[in-house]
Amino acid sequence: MRRVLILGSTGSIGTQALEVIRANTERFEVVGLAAGSDRVQLQTQAEQFGVEHTALGAAEAEQLVRDVDADVVLNGITGSVGLGPTLAALESGRTLALANKESLIVGGDLVTAIARPGQIVPVDSEHSAIAQALRAGERGEVRRLVLTASGGPFRGRSRASLEAVTPAEALAHPTWDMGRVVTTNSATLVNKGLEVIEAHLLFDVDYAHIDVVVHPQSVVHSMVEFLDGSTIAQASPPDMRLPISLGLDWPHRVAGVGRPIDWSVATSWTFEPLDDEAFPAVRLAKKVGRAGGSYPAVFNAANEQAVDAFHDGRLPFTGIVELIERVVETHDPEATVGSTLTRDSLAEAERWARDAADRAIAAG
Repeated sequence: MRRVLILGSTGSIGTQALEVIRANTERFEVVGLAAGSDRVQLQTQAEQFGVEHTALGAAEAEQLVRDVDADVVLNGITGSVGLGPTLAALESGRTLALANKESLIVGGDLVTAIARPGQIVPVDSEHSAIAQALRAGERGEVRRLVLTASGGPFRGRSRASLEAVTPAEALAHPTWDMGRVVTTNSATLVNKGLEVIEAHLLFDVDYAHIDVVVHPQSVVHSMVEFLDGSTIAQASPPDMRLPISLGLDWPHRVAGVGRPIDWSVATSWTFEPLDDEAFPAVRLAKKVGRAGGSYPAVFNAANEQAVDAFHDGRLPFTGIVELIERVVETHDPEATVGSTLTRDSLAEAERWARDAADRAIAAG
C-alpha cells in the first residue's frame, strides 16, 4: 500500500490521479490533499477519500509535504509556485511524482543537487515515455532523446499566418485539454521548449542530443535512440492516467489504467520536422537551458506574463515568444540576482522578468 500526497488535487492531473486511486484502493491510500484555491472541491475530495490533512495554496502545500507521512508526493501544481513543495518532497526523502515541470526548470541545479538517483519520477507523458524507453538499455548506450509534439492547433501554418490567431483558436488543442496557460504554451510550442529543458535536467543528456519531432496523432509519446541505431518508443492512446499511475508506483504498472492500441484497426502515424521559423520557442529554450542559472526562471516568468497579455488582447500570438526572447536577452544575472542561486534569488529573477515583460507589453 503506497501512501500518496496529492498537490494540485482539484486540477487535471490531481483529479485523474484520484480516479486511478479510486479504482485501486488496495494499492494506494490518499493521506493528504492540497489545492490552489478551490476550497469547496478540496473539501469534497477529502470527504470522499477520508483524508484529514488538507492545504490551500502553495505555502500550505509545502508545509503539508513536510508534516504528512507519505511514500510518494504527486506535484500537480501549476506554475513555478510548485518549487517549494518540490524541494520539500525531495528534502524529506519521499518519491516525487513530478507533473509540475516549472519547479524543475526554474529550480534547476537547486532541485537536481538534492534529488537522489531515481527519486524524481516524471509524470509528463513525454518524460514518462523516455523513462520507460530508457529501461531498454544502459545510460551509456543512449545516443539521443526524441520528444514528440502534437504540433498544436497551428501545425503547418506559416509564421505570417499566425499573426491574427485568436485566444479561442489557441485554446482549441486537437488532443489535450490542459487549461489556459499550458494549452497556449502547446500552441506556441513553449511547452515543448520547457520539456526539452526538463528532459536535460531529468536524464542528464546534453541539449545537442535532445530533438523534437512533430507527431500529430499523439500516440508515440517520445523515443530513445541507442548507439546501435535502435530506437525504442513508448506508444499508447492519449490518456494521462497511464503516466500518472507510473508516477504513483514506479516502476510498477497498474493493470487496466489505460486502454491499449487497437491493432486490428488500420491506422497511420506520421512524423514531421519542427518548423523553427514558425515556432522558434524550442530553439530559444535550448539557448536558455544552456545558459542555465536564473535564465530558465526568466524564460518561464516572461512567458506567463505574455500568455496573460495575449488572452487580454494586449499582445499578438506571435508576440508571445518575441517578448520572451526580448526579456531573456536583456537579463543580466549579476545585476539582477547576483551569482548565488537560491530560492530567494530565483524569486527575484522571476519578479524582474515579470516587470520587464509588463513594461515591454505596455510600450507596445
